[in-house]
Amino acid sequence: MKHLLGIESMSLDDIHAILATAEEMHDVQHRPVKKLPTLRGRTVVNLFFEDSTRTRSSFELAAKWLSADAINVAAKGSSASKGESMRDTLTTLDAMGIDAIVMRHAGSGSVAQAAGWVEASMINAGDGTHEHPTQALLDAHAMLRHFRAHDLGTLEGKEVVIVGDLLHSRVVRSNALLLPQLGAHVTLVAPPTLLPPGVSAWNVDICHDLDAALPDADVVMMLRVQRERMLGGFFPSEREYTIRYGLTAARLQKLAPHAVIAHPGPLNRGLEISSAAADSARSIVLDQVSAGVAVRMSVLYHLLAA
Repeated sequence: MKHLLGIESMSLDDIHAILATAEEMHDVQHRPVKKLPTLRGRTVVNLFFEDSTRTRSSFELAAKWLSADAINVAAKGSSASKGESMRDTLTTLDAMGIDAIVMRHAGSGSVAQAAGWVEASMINAGDGTHEHPTQALLDAHAMLRHFRAHDLGTLEGKEVVIVGDLLHSRVVRSNALLLPQLGAHVTLVAPPTLLPPGVSAWNVDICHDLDAALPDADVVMMLRVQRERMLGGFFPSEREYTIRYGLTAARLQKLAPHAVIAHPGPLNRGLEISSAAADSARSIVLDQVSAGVAVRMSVLYHLLAA
């Protein structure tokens, strides 16, 4: 692999290889000294044109724990804020001899476009409402670790229900591409106003009734309501959204005994997910955070060392 642009461009062998290596990388987090010499001498730049905490921090940790040099560049503090084009920013960084650029940008397809401008490996950390491939990989990794720890097998035959603001979510697109390849069945739940265009052609089922979808779920993944992307009119009010599509304390009772709750974060507590759900023993939210470092270590390894 030269770049990681999206799940759509990955082979099933690539997916399995990254998940298998992530399992090995997970052990590093629990060592007294969290360092491997694998990428010594390599340089990874995190170039984020949009705000991020989890993704940028985990990529930085992943690079450092593999002994690479990690540099964070935020658009607000770079020449991009002075009017420099995205292409000039990228080619300038590339001319410095770096090895990989982890990029988040508001434009769908922007990372794939950037890959044609630079010699460095490009990693998509979220491009508009298109894809967020490492998030889907870490979601799958967290689910697999949970199932194995509880003797529940793999993702084969599992029912994953993804709920929320699907229209503005790049996470749902990557998960809808990845999870069926790993044998899971995906059901998307949202009001009609928050369904993405063309969703009927995806390899998923669509439902508008959360209460009907919950009893069969092995995993319920709640997605954040992205207020910053909304211009209004997608649902009557936040209270109405919570009543219809929020994972409330009452709805926890509808879940099967083995079912777990996931959320890619950040969480809007009291809107799409209650604190009772987020903090319950069923929640694998923090497991997803932990999985993020392992998966991103695996991605950097496969792009820069394998």
